[in-house]
Amino acid sequence: MTDTELPQHSNDANPFRLPGPVRPVRYDLTLEPDLEAATFAGEVTIDLLLSAATKTISCNALDLDILAAEVVEGSLADDAPTIAVTQVALDPETERVTFTLSRALSAGEAHLRIRFTGVLNDKLRGFYRSTFTDTDGIEQVIATTQFEATDARRAFPCLDEPDHKASFAISLIVDEELFAVSNAREISRTAAPNRPGKHIVCFAETIVMSTYLVAFIVGPLEATDPIDVDGIPMRVIFPKGKRHLTAYALEVGAFCLRHFANYYGIAYPGDKLDLVAVPDFAFGAMENLGCVTFREILLLVDPATTTQAELLNVTDVINHELAHMWFGDLVTMKWWNGIWLNEAFATFMEMHATDAFRPQWDRWTTFGLSRTAAFDTDSLTSTRPIEYPVISPADAEGMFDILTYEKGAAVVRMLEQYLGEDQFRSGIRQYLAEHAYGTTETTDLWDAIESATGEPVRRIMDSWIFQGGFPVISVDIVNDGRTLRLSQHRFGYAGDLGDGESPIPAHDNAAQWIVPLIFSQRSATDGVITFEKVLLDQPSIDIDLIDPATWIYVNTEGTGFYRARYAPDLRSALVSHAQAELSSIERYGLVDDIWASVLAGDLEAHDFLEMAEAFADETDLSVWQRIIAGLNALDRIIDGDAGSALHTRIRGIISPAYERLGAEPKSGDSDRDGALRGVLFEALGTIGGNLDVQSRARVLLTIDALDPDPALVAASVNIVAATGTSEEFDDFITRMKTAPTPQEELRYLGALADFPDPDLIARLVRMSLTDDVRSQNAPLLLRRALSNPDAGEIAWFFVSSEWEAITTRLPSNSIARFLEGIRGLSKPSVAAEVLSFFETHEVPQGDKILAQHLERLEVNVALRQRESVRLARRLLHNR
Repeated sequence: MTDTELPQHSNDANPFRLPGPVRPVRYDLTLEPDLEAATFAGEVTIDLLLSAATKTISCNALDLDILAAEVVEGSLADDAPTIAVTQVALDPETERVTFTLSRALSAGEAHLRIRFTGVLNDKLRGFYRSTFTDTDGIEQVIATTQFEATDARRAFPCLDEPDHKASFAISLIVDEELFAVSNAREISRTAAPNRPGKHIVCFAETIVMSTYLVAFIVGPLEATDPIDVDGIPMRVIFPKGKRHLTAYALEVGAFCLRHFANYYGIAYPGDKLDLVAVPDFAFGAMENLGCVTFREILLLVDPATTTQAELLNVTDVINHELAHMWFGDLVTMKWWNGIWLNEAFATFMEMHATDAFRPQWDRWTTFGLSRTAAFDTDSLTSTRPIEYPVISPADAEGMFDILTYEKGAAVVRMLEQYLGEDQFRSGIRQYLAEHAYGTTETTDLWDAIESATGEPVRRIMDSWIFQGGFPVISVDIVNDGRTLRLSQHRFGYAGDLGDGESPIPAHDNAAQWIVPLIFSQRSATDGVITFEKVLLDQPSIDIDLIDPATWIYVNTEGTGFYRARYAPDLRSALVSHAQAELSSIERYGLVDDIWASVLAGDLEAHDFLEMAEAFADETDLSVWQRIIAGLNALDRIIDGDAGSALHTRIRGIISPAYERLGAEPKSGDSDRDGALRGVLFEALGTIGGNLDVQSRARVLLTIDALDPDPALVAASVNIVAATGTSEEFDDFITRMKTAPTPQEELRYLGALADFPDPDLIARLVRMSLTDDVRSQNAPLLLRRALSNPDAGEIAWFFVSSEWEAITTRLPSNSIARFLEGIRGLSKPSVAAEVLSFFETHEVPQGDKILAQHLERLEVNVALRQRESVRLARRLLHNR
């Protein structure tokens, strides 16, 4: 089917797809929200094109009351015949409404006019209600939208499928003092006839786009003056009183818009760009064309008080959403099975733009952390292919996970680096130019890149997209040092089903990938480091070495989505030469692969500890974050005297690096140096148990410094929480409620979940179901409380006891995500309770994600059972 053909959906093939020979061309939509009553009324005229005669028209509608409907056949001229609607049939299960007409429509043009009402819900989806407290302490209400994946149908009747692209002319009837914004520029604002105190705000017609990209927001909001970005007016829109937090977003947005227009070779497709901060928002942000919505914490920021990690997150999210203006909005997937490509490519491009915006942040090295998280899920038997069949709205909602974003971005990055950046970009430009304003399948992208590069792109990428998992590349030197042998098989963790005896089903070791592999080697003869590309498309290959190698690294610059398992001598050589001769992302990958080998049962926990000690001279932020994450995991399975011995070893690993960097910020520090200081300081005060650091953290939170270092302040918050008292808990609640920025508010809120006292955690999790915690933030709080090493069991008792209340109150897309916290409940008795609970409780919007959490819990149980005694014995023996 080409982009101009009418979609012909079979109701028998998928009951959730719209039937009939109908395609929308244009929507004329008028809405009037009543913020006080939390309701809205609307009227929509949908211009349709029929490819065949029909007596029924179906579109999507959910939680709407249909008041009236009629159809005009042909043009909308005054004498055009109106056809009566004789029946309106709402089907909540398939989320659609079917209009039966008094007679059949002929093929050609028709217009469906519908009047309807709805409720501004509190579920953070569709057309919903959000609140904030203004600078005078008064609660204010806004009405805002979130339609992806399938929630436009909750705001107005529509053909709510991504390949039903159409243009939208939107008007909003609002109280005269309220701000209103939508996808396109405002073309008029006039007093509503015979409606005292009401204005009609009309917006220009949009480009053709999918319904999930429509947006409209009404409320007591303000906007910055627009800045001109090569002819595009750009603003930040925000709740009143927060103008001082908008400058950074404007800086990033302007840079990013120019960066992407240059990269894609296509001008920005909208007529304006508004970045809108929303107080209550279930996602991080949403790429509505021209009207991008964000959580406040991901848009409004004071760089002077924000950590480098928090600022990086803001930058990434803005870049991610603007990347979508082309890749997703201008060119859109035909159906939700292809959403991974939209999100994966936007994730890849966010890093591309951030790296250009702040090269000193070393963004591609930081991506190692995200890639590790994707590896972690993809190592499980319960993983899924990046692309898989999507039937229902619940299936579509479940697509928004780490495999879609991070694994997808990683394989795109792998392809780009293998092909070359310029050749890859040529393929992207060809794809966007060919399919602008249309819809595509995943293979359309591969075919465009293949056409531009001459490489077998579709064959390569199909092996990564349509099967789950990834390979581990085994590396060995054979034939008396003259031959490098590389072999692949599927990587997997060693696991347990919770009874101590039953193993997790084995991975499919017959799985095979076409691996675009880049490896580097240092000649033992002349010390020269060389690089080579290999397409590993078979189980094993032998490569002749010109010279004997001092070391070989098989994932040069960490661009491949695969792990490496080195023969012992090769691994030792890499560890000993890592600091001097491997790049930071390569050192990160080496550490990451060694920790993964511990989880796979190929190495012992003590092997990781010894490796960490060998990295005493490490200077990179990301490498240290990976080392500390591994040490933290070991700390969770060791206690008593062995725990004290482990803390001593941890201090011995971290203290030299912290002392070398210095306890106080210096004028020559890079942004990453400052962030590293905070990371090392926090590790010493938590898993290192350093009493002096703990004391200093409390001082840093009590003094009123003129220029506090954000990294040390943020680290101090977590240190105090991990060792905190009930008085400090109450102080953190006060600080959270009075925080001057969204970042500081969330910093204190999240840290509340780290307090070790079970009674305090019990109090906190009860707060998560009250108005003390926004429903968008409660999932974060519960996930972190479940991960609490001292009181996670208390949080689990609350979750299991209040399951119905939790799943009713919180956004549906957040349930599976907060359950990530159960992975840390690795004591066998507790893990057994968790596994038993979910035998009878479901998460329809995230069944695959939940299965992954449960399997990862089993992996952690197995790690504890396999390593806790063995590691404790080694620690106590070495004291």
